[in-house]
Amino acid sequence: MRVMAAPKFSPVEPNEPTRTYSSPDHVPPAWMPLRPADIVGFQPVGPRLGRQGPDQGFALRIAQRLVPSLTLQDGEHPDDVVRGCLGIALRRASLFSRAPVVHDLRVAFTMWGFFDPRPDPELVALRKKLFEGLRHVGHHYTEARVIADMAPELMLRMSPADVEGAYQRGWRAVTGA
Repeated sequence: MRVMAAPKFSPVEPNEPTRTYSSPDHVPPAWMPLRPADIVGFQPVGPRLGRQGPDQGFALRIAQRLVPSLTLQDGEHPDDVVRGCLGIALRRASLFSRAPVVHDLRVAFTMWGFFDPRPDPELVALRKKLFEGLRHVGHHYTEARVIADMAPELMLRMSPADVEGAYQRGWRAVTGA
């Protein structure tokens, strides 16, 4: 017969003793980060290290829903655009200690003028140069990180409407270019 712990209110056969949970006699000591590679304190921050956050893969699903509303110029590939803006959106989400939401992607696409039907030709030339080939994930991580790190933190903390207004005033301040 197998005996398992059960709450005190569980029905028991009349001839069996009451079964309840009790703590073990030995409680192990608290775990401490003592191994050589353990991170002590917070996640390190610096160029090309990225930003940690929960459920970051969901940003790809959100981005794919926004792709039809983007205005791309000749020579721009939607997967390059998504890959380039993804780091910005994830960085914004991590600043607020949460998973990515649609507003993070909207801010990223707005910063680079992908919702603008007539973007500045100079902006288009810059983003073509920066975003070209990013869809080849294994080969262009550093280039995608550069785009994400360019974005001024002040812009990332703004609402999508405020970023749109700032973009209308001048795209250079918004992109950090």
